Amino acid sequence: MSGWKLVARAPREAVEAALAAHHALAEWDAGVVVGASEVAEQPDDWLLEAWLARRPTKADTALLKQLFPAPPPAVKAERLPETDWLAASQQRAEPVRAGPFRIRTPDFPSAAQPGVIEFEIPAAQAFGTGQHATTAGCLAMLATMRRRGVRPRNIADIGTGTGLLAFAALALWPLARASATDHDPLCAAAVIDNAARNRVRLGGGRGELACGIAEGLDGELHQTNAPYDLIIANILARPLIDLAPDFAAAIAPRGHLLLAGLLASQERAVRAAFLRAGLGPVARLAMGEWAIVWLRRRFAA
Repeated sequence: MSGWKLVARAPREAVEAALAAHHALAEWDAGVVVGASEVAEQPDDWLLEAWLARRPTKADTALLKQLFPAPPPAVKAERLPETDWLAASQQRAEPVRAGPFRIRTPDFPSAAQPGVIEFEIPAAQAFGTGQHATTAGCLAMLATMRRRGVRPRNIADIGTGTGLLAFAALALWPLARASATDHDPLCAAAVIDNAARNRVRLGGGRGELACGIAEGLDGELHQTNAPYDLIIANILARPLIDLAPDFAAAIAPRGHLLLAGLLASQERAVRAAFLRAGLGPVARLAMGEWAIVWLRRRFAA
């Protein structure tokens, strides 16, 4: 597929702020994929890039500029060759290290390092490869949970995308059962493909992953598998607040909840919603502007 790319070059701090502004938006055109990369010869400069399947409009350019504090950098449009333009947006993503995990795309070889848990997640339409700070933060927090003695037997990954966080949880707790769901129907195929690529067994038994399509905790899979000892939800602040009662109802007594996708400025509102639902804080992790929060069910809602 041919496509277009909008590119803005700015100092790293400005691009990071623009990415944070983008991720904080409640609404964004799903056909415009935003990412960032370093400028090889000048690592203090970054590129904010937006990939589109259509010719960009003046409104598209204006929206990208609005992500930056004033004055915004210049934005130029580039026509891409015939290719999978969404996959091309992630093809050279550098491997990510978080806790014991290393996440890479097929463009990079396996590290085969002792003690390192490695997953290969290819660049694919609409899904990430672990590059975002919230994903890395979730991986690190899962490892912290394991070190601190958490032993879940039944795990759910809500808004799973590629399935990566569910894979990581099963690697840490290989005797657990896991469920991975997303509201996007494309995710189920992606999870199945990535499970095969990473030798994750599919099914409903111990050490296996069941995947499906669901809005939040709706759907037959969750009705069958709940309650959960651990729920992972790397989505957005507003949906997290709205889903707090559902999450609380689906967590077993003394169960755990890992939340991400929220800015540090949104953390107080999110934690308040879950405290009202009966889940109190255990630990938090800051990843730049983002907060990763570990909660535990302490009392009945």
